Amino acid sequence: MPAPDDARLGFIGRLRSPYRTLDQCPKNRRAALAAGHAGAAWLEVDAPFREALAGLAAGDHVFCLSWLHGARRDLALQKPRHLEAARGTFSLRSPVRPNPIGLHLARIESIDVAAGIVRLDAIDVVDETPLVDVKPYHASVDRPDAE
Repeated sequence: MPAPDDARLGFIGRLRSPYRTLDQCPKNRRAALAAGHAGAAWLEVDAPFREALAGLAAGDHVFCLSWLHGARRDLALQKPRHLEAARGTFSLRSPVRPNPIGLHLARIESIDVAAGIVRLDAIDVVDETPLVDVKPYHASVDRPDAE
């Protein structure tokens, strides 16, 4: 295992999707579901990490953290097409970031721990994007309280 101060990442698998290019990739999960690609996304978890899937089940929601390997890393300000003015990278969900870590919420459709396959309802990522981590979503602690 790496030392506690070692920031190097070790990928645990890949995110799979029907999207081969960034241009084909939907903007977010809602758009991926609306595109009718439900069930066309899955995680391929590498053998050494499959045991870590124990406790997850169909119907659970998970956060998938990815390494957006094709993204630029050099913009502090960006002007998305839907905005009139540039904004700071940290105020946007753009994949262009100093450390291009993607955060994707998905619902598990089915899971095969032995094969390391986790079928998802939808995903907003290019096929074969490296998987960094999987974390459970718990509405009781992850959903903000109404203000």
